[in-house]
Amino acid sequence: MSKWLRIASKNQLQSGQPLLITVDGEDLALFRVGEEVFALDDLCSHAEASLSEGEQKGFCITCPQHGGQFDIRTGKAIHFPAISPVKRYPVRVEGDDILIER
Repeated sequence: MSKWLRIASKNQLQSGQPLLITVDGEDLALFRVGEEVFALDDLCSHAEASLSEGEQKGFCITCPQHGGQFDIRTGKAIHFPAISPVKRYPVRVEGDDILIER
């Protein structure tokens, strides 16, 4: 059975500025676009670089190592050299709390 776990507050996360969060020993990258919040595994599926250190433009995050790109809404690889998706986590916002489903 899944549960919702508070991982951050909304005021910690600025739109367009990824944030690294560690949950149960796993590094996750959090993203905000307006009032929407998304969470992906932080590790790029191509080059093992930190996606939270990449450049976010809208719903796209660019890996800082080789320029692979991912859709932060789905985790899908959208630009070579990344071809495999990264894991996406369901997120919800309750007031100022950001929660993910575990």
